[in-house]
Amino acid sequence: MHNLNPSYPQARRATLIGGVINLLLSIIKMVIGIIGNSQALVADGVHSLSDLISDVMVLYATKHGGKDADDNHPYGHGRIETIITVAVGILLIAVAIGISADAIDRLFHPEQLSSPGIIVLFAALVSILAKEGLYHYTLRVATQIRSNLLRANAWHHRSDALSSIVVLVGVMGTMSGLEYLDAIAAIGVSLMVAKAGVELSRESIEELIDTGLKQEEIDTIKQTIQGVEGVRAMHRLRTRKMGANAIIDVHILVDPKLSVSEGHHIADRVESKLYEQIEDISDVTIHIDPENDEEVTPCRALSMRSELMERMEGCWKDVPESRLIKDVTLHYLNGELELEVWIPLGTIESMARAQQLSETLNNCIVDDPEVKQVRAVYF
Repeated sequence: MHNLNPSYPQARRATLIGGVINLLLSIIKMVIGIIGNSQALVADGVHSLSDLISDVMVLYATKHGGKDADDNHPYGHGRIETIITVAVGILLIAVAIGISADAIDRLFHPEQLSSPGIIVLFAALVSILAKEGLYHYTLRVATQIRSNLLRANAWHHRSDALSSIVVLVGVMGTMSGLEYLDAIAAIGVSLMVAKAGVELSRESIEELIDTGLKQEEIDTIKQTIQGVEGVRAMHRLRTRKMGANAIIDVHILVDPKLSVSEGHHIADRVESKLYEQIEDISDVTIHIDPENDEEVTPCRALSMRSELMERMEGCWKDVPESRLIKDVTLHYLNGELELEVWIPLGTIESMARAQQLSETLNNCIVDDPEVKQVRAVYF
C-alpha cells in the first residue's frame, strides 16, 4: 500500500485553528443576529457551526482515516471520512430546510419581519475577513502537505465568507427600508448550506458505491500506463475512491514470449509511473496479460504442466534425444498450447537430425486437441 496521507500534525494544527475561529464566529453571529434582529445573520451563524462540524470531521478522519492498512481493512481506513461526510451532509440539508421554512413563513407574515441593527453589519464584515483569511491559510497548508481533504475544508471556509457577503447585502437593504431583504438573504444562505450538504453527500455516496474517477483523471491514467516501455495495450481499467485517495486495477498486455520476471518488471514500472504522475493514487493492482483476454479464447480449461508433460513424455519415450531435453516452456495463447523444447545443440549430430527431431516431436501432438505446436530450441 502506497501511503499518501498528509502529515497529521500539520493538518491537525490548521484544523484546530479553523475550529476555534468557527466556534467563535458561530457564537458571535448567532448572538448578534438575535440581538440585532437579523435572521440572516443567525442563519450565517449556523453555517459557521456547520464549518465547525466539518473541522471535527477533518480532525477525526485525518487521524483515524490515515491509519495504515491492517488484516481487517486491507485498503486502509479512508472510508471513515466518507461515512462521516455523508452524515454531515444530511445534517446540513436538514438545517437548511429548517432555516428556509422559517424565513418563508416570515415573508408571508410581514409582522414577523425583523429590522436588523447596525451591529449586524460589523459582525458580517468581521466574518468575511476572518473566513477569507482562514481560507488562504488552510489552502496553503493543504498545498504543502498535499491534502485534498484539507483543501476541501479550505473551500468550506470560503463558502462561509460568501454567505456572510449575502448577509451583508441583505442587512444593508433592510436597513434602507426593504424589510423583506433580510428574510430573503436568510433563504439565500440556507440554499448555500443545502448546496454544501447535497454536494458532500452526493460525492461521498458515489464513493461508497465505488463510482470511478472523473474522465480527465482516467485519461491521465491511460496515458501514463501506455507510455511505459513494454506495454502493448491495456484493458479492464477500474478505478475507485477510498477517502482522499484513489485505487486502480488494470490489465496490461505485454509480449507473450517475455519471461515472467520481465513482465513483472514492466508492471513495477507502470506502478511507479502512476504514483509519480498522480498524487491521489494509494494502491495499484496490475494484471499481466500475454493477450487480450476479452477478445481471445480463454485458456483456463487447458491442462496444467504435470498432466501435459505426462502425455508428451509418453509419446517421446522412443526418441533417443528426448532424454537430452533440459527444459520445456509452455505458452498458453488463444485457447491453445505452444511448447518450446530446449535441447543442447552440441548433443545433435547434424542439422538434418535436428530437423528430423523437430518433426518427430510435432508428430506427437497430431491427435492432441490442446497443443498447437512443439518447437525445438537448440542452444
